Amino acid sequence: MKNLSHNIKFNYLYRDAGNYKIFGSVIFENPDNISLSEIETNIKQCLIYREFFDPIKLNIPQLAFAEIDEEVDHNWNEFQSIELTLESITDKRAINYFLKEMELFQNNLKQRQKIN
Repeated sequence: MKNLSHNIKFNYLYRDAGNYKIFGSVIFENPDNISLSEIETNIKQCLIYREFFDPIKLNIPQLAFAEIDEEVDHNWNEFQSIELTLESITDKRAINYFLKEMELFQNNLKQRQKIN
């Protein structure tokens, strides 16, 4: 039986132009027992302005309201926090694989910035 206390809960939110919010989370397995501080540092280094990301590119559920004003709303979600949890995983990837995907996302952003 796996030790559920080593699961990592990635909390995030969507904030629209009117500052209305929807909250969500994804729970990853942490088989390598990476510390919360190391995970958080790695996550923040890969985010846009250390807080935003495109959930579609990271293969996690996109949070958004049904009604979107395309002139002022956006598709970015906002990192909120991480925590240890006893809850069961909701994503089949381990946290170390998710962190690698975040690094790829960040590298792709840097390459696009160089081109523009």
